[in-house]
Amino acid sequence: MMQLKKITPDINWKDRLEKNGFGYHTDENNRTYWVEDYYYSISESFADEIYRATSDLWDMCLQAVEFVITNKLYDQFQIPLFIQQHIEQSWENDVPSLYGRFDFAYDERKKQLKVLEFNADTPTSLYETGVVQWMWMENYFGTAVDQFNSVHDRLIQSWKDIHPYLKGNVLHFSCMRETLEDLTNIEYIRDCAIQAGINTKLIYIDDIGWNGENFTDLEEEPITDLFKLYPWEWLVYEQFALHIPNDMVQANWIEPSWKMILSNKAIMAILWKLFPNHPLLLETYFEEPKEMVDYVKKPLLSREGANVTVYKAGKIVEATAGEYGEEGYICQELAQLHKEDTGFSVIGSWVIGQEPCGITFRESDKMITTDKSRFVPHIIE
Repeated sequence: MMQLKKITPDINWKDRLEKNGFGYHTDENNRTYWVEDYYYSISESFADEIYRATSDLWDMCLQAVEFVITNKLYDQFQIPLFIQQHIEQSWENDVPSLYGRFDFAYDERKKQLKVLEFNADTPTSLYETGVVQWMWMENYFGTAVDQFNSVHDRLIQSWKDIHPYLKGNVLHFSCMRETLEDLTNIEYIRDCAIQAGINTKLIYIDDIGWNGENFTDLEEEPITDLFKLYPWEWLVYEQFALHIPNDMVQANWIEPSWKMILSNKAIMAILWKLFPNHPLLLETYFEEPKEMVDYVKKPLLSREGANVTVYKAGKIVEATAGEYGEEGYICQELAQLHKEDTGFSVIGSWVIGQEPCGITFRESDKMITTDKSRFVPHIIE
């Protein structure tokens, strides 16, 4: 299914990555984020299994969004009142959605994938997946092998599909300042939009203006369509966010506001309620379960593994610090992660334009995946 294999890396591999625009392969403490010297070899049948699981989960998630909106379960997601109608309108109007990434554990004993969460709003590692690991494969293996990776082509095609739904002549792209990873990812996504024939403009989140009727850029031009690499749960607490429902243009926000439902870990409890005992799901509840002794407690809005606690036999065995938790938690059955001598691995599976199209492997020294987890490339052999 999946097997770790080692190779001898090129001496100049860091230079090669940097020439390709990948500047965060190593962190400020000289710890490797990008793994060059080993990879996961997977079978074609395992790639097909991940594809089917991703497709099935995407369908289940869309049903779950409909359930949450129909039953107005926004309080369980800690979604502010002022944005709820906007969410419903974005759902009813089919505001375009580009992408998302499911994170899976693979239980080798049971030969079963289990979804841990859905990064539905601002998933990163897209550039590493679509470009860097593909170039890594070509560098070491040429055309002798393949990869579960059509990310680049799917991005361009998805922008072509979205193009007719845009309201204006310019699609703005936005992220925070001074964030190399975010900027690299958003410039890559923007480049794919340009290749799809879309006019684009970059604006940082704190440069977005409001003229009393609609949002504007630094040239006072109206923002009619905006792709943001900035989470909705942060956006709704920005000062200008209160204007979103009053925008005369009714700009397309991509990802749309209905993605707030899917990017919240509360969706895992909703999925378990709607599809109990589904083989792809882990048992998940809003309250701490009395009958479960091996489980993980996750804040609804936690990012990069912050404030996560792992329980075994009812006792804490691992935990991370952070600033999340006041919004509430879910408790999820503890998954069996794939483990090698190098660490624990989680499989990230991308859905772009509603189609599964590529995977990542993130490796951690401990069970909780964090911002320090490593990216491991893969090939199909």
